Amino acid sequence: MVVGDFALELDTVVVGSGPGGYVAAIRAAQLGQKVAIVEREYIGGVCLNVGCIPSKALISAGHRYQEALDSSVFGVTTENVTLDFTKTQEWKDNKVVNTLTSGIEMLLKKNKVEILRGEAYFNNDHTMRVMTEMSAQTYTFKNAIIATGSRPIEIKGFKFGGRVIDSTGGLNLKEVPKKLVVVGGGYIGSELAGAYANLGAEVTILEGMNTILGGFEKDVVKLVEKNFKAKGVKVVTSAMAKEAVETDNGVTVKYEANGKEESIDADYVMVTVGRRPNTDELGLEAAGVNMTDRGLVEVDEQGRTSVDHIFAIGDIVPGPALAHKASYEAKVAAEAISGKKVAVDYRAMPAVAFTDPEIAIVGLNEKEAKEKGLDVKAFKFPLAGNGRALSLNATEGFVRLVVTKEDNVIVGAQVAGVSASDLIAELGLAIESGMNAEDISLTIHAHPTLGESVMDAAEAALGMPIHM
Repeated sequence: MVVGDFALELDTVVVGSGPGGYVAAIRAAQLGQKVAIVEREYIGGVCLNVGCIPSKALISAGHRYQEALDSSVFGVTTENVTLDFTKTQEWKDNKVVNTLTSGIEMLLKKNKVEILRGEAYFNNDHTMRVMTEMSAQTYTFKNAIIATGSRPIEIKGFKFGGRVIDSTGGLNLKEVPKKLVVVGGGYIGSELAGAYANLGAEVTILEGMNTILGGFEKDVVKLVEKNFKAKGVKVVTSAMAKEAVETDNGVTVKYEANGKEESIDADYVMVTVGRRPNTDELGLEAAGVNMTDRGLVEVDEQGRTSVDHIFAIGDIVPGPALAHKASYEAKVAAEAISGKKVAVDYRAMPAVAFTDPEIAIVGLNEKEAKEKGLDVKAFKFPLAGNGRALSLNATEGFVRLVVTKEDNVIVGAQVAGVSASDLIAELGLAIESGMNAEDISLTIHAHPTLGESVMDAAEAALGMPIHM
């Protein structure tokens, strides 16, 4: 190893180039800072390379395959439908992932962000080393933003390797498994279970809690469970995964449910039980950065750590591990370094699961609002009453608004159904802006669109529904 014998100076250094890191670097550069970004693996981080983006590509491919298999309701019939999964994976990697990651690298360079390839390690609160297999260079810095993300949790009895895979392995299978076991029914597990079920796999989900998709309301989850049942997906809740034993041509998964020891054979078992923050090999202790017992970095409302000029964002700080949360925190941290008076406000932070149907939430649900002392009411508009949903043959689901009783201010919303991931944006804006149901109802929505269901839900909240 060749070691640099002098320290190079950096103004603002960002560690990690995922949706938190690259956004922080670009925004800091836009604000006049001289920025460098350190990346040890791939530009775009987990989300763009082996997470959010490729998973949505496989989900989309599964939908296309199902539509090709059966669109008889539209009068469209096909014969001899086949799936070339190698081509599917090539499209995902080359046309989707590579296009985005190369685009991010171009944006970094366009904004004059210096890209440092290697692994960062803090020597102290103003010095770090960036190491590769062949060399190491020492840098001093004025400010740092840590955005190193997270990695899948490995559980006892399920050591990753071979036919025991994490979500990254699940996204990069060479073939669609005939049988797949998914351990963990959160949004990652449920999304990939649905994707592979649509692609033709026989899927079993083992979930330790008494419901899949914890954090979403029961009537929302029931829609997903109903869809899973229609696809032949077996969902076992309150199940304790015990061990995975590889066989000559597959894997046997042992688990306990309802007090009984059970086992199931599969081609692969994918473990998606959560993620661990990447903070354990950064030298943060040497920099004086305080962390929680779970390895999360303690930060204030600007993302500032216990060290005044070091910030942390994304999966390594408290709160949900969401890419858009990381990007939001990135802008706040970059602006704070530039001296702007900013602070995070998670009031309108959406969460989405790209299941069938899609489900999305923002703000408070009715129970949460009441626990906070708000006097609220909730109103739901079914997509069965929406013309565009009917024309798409996608009428399952609803839009629900949670509003204050006194002045109908929108404090929360839940959407289940086609394009829920897009519909939630209008409702997030409404909550962020302090809008009430009348503001939505008086906004002219194009016809026929799914967005009209948001307007209809608002009119229901006002006691004057037209389409129900």
